Amino acid sequence: MKFIMYHYVRPPCPELPYFRYLELAEFRRQLDYFGQEYGFVSLDDFRSVIDGDSPSVPGVVLTFDDGVTDHYEHVLPELERRGLWGIFYVPTGMYRRRKLLDVHRIHCLLGRYGGPQMIQVLRDMLTDEMLSHSHVDEFRNLTYARQSNDESTTEFKRLLNYYISYEYREQTLDELMRRFFCEDELVDQYYVSPAGLGEMQDRGMIIGGHSVSHPVFSKLEDDDQRREIFDCFDFLEQATGGLNLPTFCYPYGGFHSFTATTENLLTEYGCRFSLNVEARDAATSDFRARPQALPRYDCNAFPHGQSRLQCA
Repeated sequence: MKFIMYHYVRPPCPELPYFRYLELAEFRRQLDYFGQEYGFVSLDDFRSVIDGDSPSVPGVVLTFDDGVTDHYEHVLPELERRGLWGIFYVPTGMYRRRKLLDVHRIHCLLGRYGGPQMIQVLRDMLTDEMLSHSHVDEFRNLTYARQSNDESTTEFKRLLNYYISYEYREQTLDELMRRFFCEDELVDQYYVSPAGLGEMQDRGMIIGGHSVSHPVFSKLEDDDQRREIFDCFDFLEQATGGLNLPTFCYPYGGFHSFTATTENLLTEYGCRFSLNVEARDAATSDFRARPQALPRYDCNAFPHGQSRLQCA
């Protein structure tokens, strides 16, 4: 079984000339490719595998991260037109705080102004005491290895997603957003509404958890990990009227991004399975031995899955 990961899927967006996304036309071509080469796992067969009633089956399972409006406006109609289903992993912190999640603030800043401009601004703001995780080898060597970013973009993302201490991260991004965006206007445009999530589940999709604030879990204390998981699921349960298959995927992904505690907490909550980022098929042994760290491919590992820049 091949789990495939997507984020932004949209038509061209000229207002964000440096924004990275999978163009909708390419998404359609990739779905054609998957249908011809592998086929898609039916929802009934998938549930049978999760319940332990059958071994892993061949085929593709489509997954979409971050709860962005792309998924409601563009992906959902395309899946329904083809008779397909997908899993949509949603963070929840933005609904209460009325600000973009920090990871998406980074995307917007880079998308409008580009890495070379933004890294110069950021370097002037940071001090050594703010960068408590820059020594972690996994963060330096394993992050963004599969992305085709320029060096300044990669540095900007590593500094704000991995190296900076969380006590400084939000205030730094608050200042950047004040300088470059009117953020209050972005929130409702950016994310699927809670009512929309319930509608997507009613229309045959699976809604899963993706934390509250989209942190790197391996940087968190155990109590903070618990809150990120339990509060996220509690919000989604209320928004959907009850999740039909509790599932989770790790923000950022990769074994460096979560811990054994994370997996144990997910099992404690009642999460049926969770998705990592690891470029291989999910075998029957994965579902049985380590269901909270199932492997998942990035869509860019296959034809028609490369993100593009509007200005390219």
